[in-house]
Amino acid sequence: MRKNIAGGLLAVLLTAAPAHAQNVDKVRLGWLKSLTDTALYVAIKKGYFAAEKIEIVPTQFRSGANMVVPLGSGELDVGAGSPSAGLYNAVARGVKMVIAADKTRSSPGYGGAHFIVRKAIVDSGRFKDMKDLKGLRIALSGPGNSNTASLYYAIKPTGVKYGELTITTLGYPAQVTAMANNAIDVSIILEPFASAMAAKGVGVCVRSDDEVDPEHQLACLLFSGQFAARRDLAVRFLRAYLRGVQFYRGALKDGKLAGANADEVISLIIANTVVKDPKVLRSITLFGVDPNGAVNAASLQKDLDFYATQGWIKGKVDLGKIVDQTFVQEAARTLKKP
Repeated sequence: MRKNIAGGLLAVLLTAAPAHAQNVDKVRLGWLKSLTDTALYVAIKKGYFAAEKIEIVPTQFRSGANMVVPLGSGELDVGAGSPSAGLYNAVARGVKMVIAADKTRSSPGYGGAHFIVRKAIVDSGRFKDMKDLKGLRIALSGPGNSNTASLYYAIKPTGVKYGELTITTLGYPAQVTAMANNAIDVSIILEPFASAMAAKGVGVCVRSDDEVDPEHQLACLLFSGQFAARRDLAVRFLRAYLRGVQFYRGALKDGKLAGANADEVISLIIANTVVKDPKVLRSITLFGVDPNGAVNAASLQKDLDFYATQGWIKGKVDLGKIVDQTFVQEAARTLKKP
């Protein structure tokens, strides 16, 4: 009897040990399900997160600004979005968040945002240069985000003041419709919406963000304060993410999805976004991302300074206390090269 009990206990222990070893950590991720989340799609589908014993629990948001409150409360662990005036204001109120890694930047040849002017205005000669934006109806996705900074950098050399511009706020899909209906004259917009305007024959790309502000930091991975405190998990998350970044970059060539990994990346974009035409995906200019996930802190500071001049920042914000690149640096250091 004793031998049977002992043997049974041993069997339980032996079978329980592997189960314990296989425990995974769930990470609650907020994203837009846009083209700029492609490295995350890759990391999920190819099992990079699973290899780090992480299960991603995603929630789709309409904008990065909508992620600020759940990140601040800890309902979200990671947000894939743009550092905006709203985020900085939350930090000024004492909300703990960390800007941890690059998600999207306007690397040369990989402009993350495009300046689209209504074709009829270009054809008429009304628009010739960025100074001609004054007096035109300009659509932006929201106040106090990276697109507003892009617009400011575009007009600054011309002498036109930001306050002299006529600006309205519209979501990206609505901007395509508004441009076709002559309701707006200018859009600063991401792909594939920029190409949709060109395909409809209603808009002309007159400049890309990489020309206006090279290496402009458009979006980042944001950690809640609670998630950042779980350092081992945060580093494992970024290690899996960086593997996704490497694979995504292997799909790029000359600004397009024309590299060795392009077919697989295109299939993942089609599976996860509203873009379903592979021909469109092969034709558009893709976004840049640093191979090691490094954040362009100088670019973020420049944007923050602009937001402050417009009165969009309520309180004092020390960017040095928000950006923490030690997580992604450790992840890159411990990542096995492919």
